[in-house]
Amino acid sequence: MFTGIIEEIGILKEVRKSAHSFVLTIKGSVIFDDLRIGDSVAVNGVCLTAARLSSNTFQADVMHETLNRASLGALHPGAFVNLERAMSASGRFGGHIVSGHIDGVGTVKSIQKDDNAIWYTIAAERRILRGIVEKGSIAVDGISLTVAAVTATDFSLSAIPHTVKSTILSHKKAGDPVNLENDLVGKYIEKLLHVHSEGPVSGSMTTEFLAKFGY
Repeated sequence: MFTGIIEEIGILKEVRKSAHSFVLTIKGSVIFDDLRIGDSVAVNGVCLTAARLSSNTFQADVMHETLNRASLGALHPGAFVNLERAMSASGRFGGHIVSGHIDGVGTVKSIQKDDNAIWYTIAAERRILRGIVEKGSIAVDGISLTVAAVTATDFSLSAIPHTVKSTILSHKKAGDPVNLENDLVGKYIEKLLHVHSEGPVSGSMTTEFLAKFGY
């Protein structure tokens, strides 16, 4: 489990490709304070396992399913990546609950300065936008951010200078892909209420419904 508070920007040193999988070699510094083989690291929001360690680099195996869901397959050696270790039980919860399991890939539509803030508008599929709410949380490339507005085709957020400087948001431009993970609590509620893929909530909230599910 992660919080969406990025610890550092790492560098992708090597990509070793197989038919349907990758092995990534990533260099960092901060996260190696206590990183061990088998630990989870969020790389641009994707939960990966540190399979091999060497100096200030770790290697992670990326499965076919992960490549299909996330934008890691588009990365090349030299790319900057957001890094966050799994949250410790004694740590501060500065962001929101982030699982590291990507729901899909969005596209940066526009980037605009607004005094000391920067606005990012991101296009996404309807199935992802359905789970995004104004003033709710979303993880963009693993960064915990607050949604400012949502339309039928995209959503917008305003990032403070510290967040932009401390993450790969500072390297983004229009047209770039970003990994998106919707709020985990919202996904469980959606499942509980049996929301159909292309329609409204099935049925209504009744005392019988609540009793059926133990409330």
